[in-house]
Amino acid sequence: MQLLQNTKIDFIGKRKIGYIISGFLIVVGLVSLVVHGGPALGIDFTGGTSLDLKFQNDVTASELRASLSDIGFGNAEIKQIGLDQANEFLIRVEQMEEGTEAASMIEDELHKDFSDNQYEIRSVLEVGPKIGGELARAAVLAILISMLGILIYISWRFEFKFAAGAVAALFHDVIITLGIFSLLNLEISLAVVAAFLTIVGYSLNDTIVVFDRIRENLKLLRRDTFTDIVNISLNQTLSRTVITSFTTLIVVAVLYLFGGEVIHNFSFALIVGIVIGTYSSLFVASPIVLEWQTRTADTKKGKSAILRKAR
Repeated sequence: MQLLQNTKIDFIGKRKIGYIISGFLIVVGLVSLVVHGGPALGIDFTGGTSLDLKFQNDVTASELRASLSDIGFGNAEIKQIGLDQANEFLIRVEQMEEGTEAASMIEDELHKDFSDNQYEIRSVLEVGPKIGGELARAAVLAILISMLGILIYISWRFEFKFAAGAVAALFHDVIITLGIFSLLNLEISLAVVAAFLTIVGYSLNDTIVVFDRIRENLKLLRRDTFTDIVNISLNQTLSRTVITSFTTLIVVAVLYLFGGEVIHNFSFALIVGIVIGTYSSLFVASPIVLEWQTRTADTKKGKSAILRKAR
C-alpha cells in the first residue's frame, strides 16, 4: 500500500527548521524539569502505599477522599479503575514516617465510614523509600544500557556516524516526552518507564529502515551527492513511516481513551513518543548523519566506507 507516492519533499533543506522546533521543545521541557525540581515520581520510586479496593455498592472518589482526609490522606491519589460504575478504586498515598502502616490506617477508616458498604481488598503494595530509590536508579540504568547497546549495534551494521544520529534521535525523543510529562505534571511510574523503552524501540525501528534505504541508494545512485541520496531515501520510506505510525497511533489512542485511569500515563507516553519518534526519524537522525558526513569527512570517502559495510 502506497499512501504517499513519488513525494519530493526537501527534508534536508528544512532541517534547520526541525532543529529549531526540537531545540525549543527540549529547552522548554528542561526548564520545566528544573522549575519542578525534576519529574513527578510515583510511589514506585519515592515509596508509598497502593491499595486496590472493590466496593459492593456505589461510592465516589470524593466520598473516599473525604474519609481519608480525617486521617491525613486528603492528598491521596484516588482513581476509579475497571469499567464505569465498577466501584473499584486504586488509592495511592505517599511514604509516611517509619513504623506507620498506612494500609492498616486506610482500611480501618474505610471500615468505619463505609460500614454499610463492604469492600474487597484486591491488592496492597507497599514500597519503601530505599527500594524506590533503587528502582529509580535501575530505570535510568536500563535506558542508558539500551542506548549503549544500540550505539554498538548500529556502529557495527552501518557506521559510527549512523549510530550517533540514531542515539541522538532517541535521546531527543525521551527528553521531549519527559519534558511534556513535567509540563503537564504527570506522574512517572514503572509503567511509564516501560513506555519510554518502548518509544526507544519504536523510534529506532523507523530510523533503521531509513538508514538501510540510504545504504541501498548509495549503491544505486553513485552519481548523486550524499545530500540528495538522504533526501531521496527519506521520501521513499515516507509512505511506510506514515502508515506504520498512523496505525500504531490509532491502537494507542484507543488504549488511552478506553483503557482506564491506571494506564492513562502509559498510553499517553506512547502517543507522544510515536509522534515525536516519527518526527525525529525524518528531521533529526538522518540530518545529523549528513551534518557529520559533510563536516568531518570527504563525501566520496564516506560513501565508500558505508558501501564496504554493506558488503
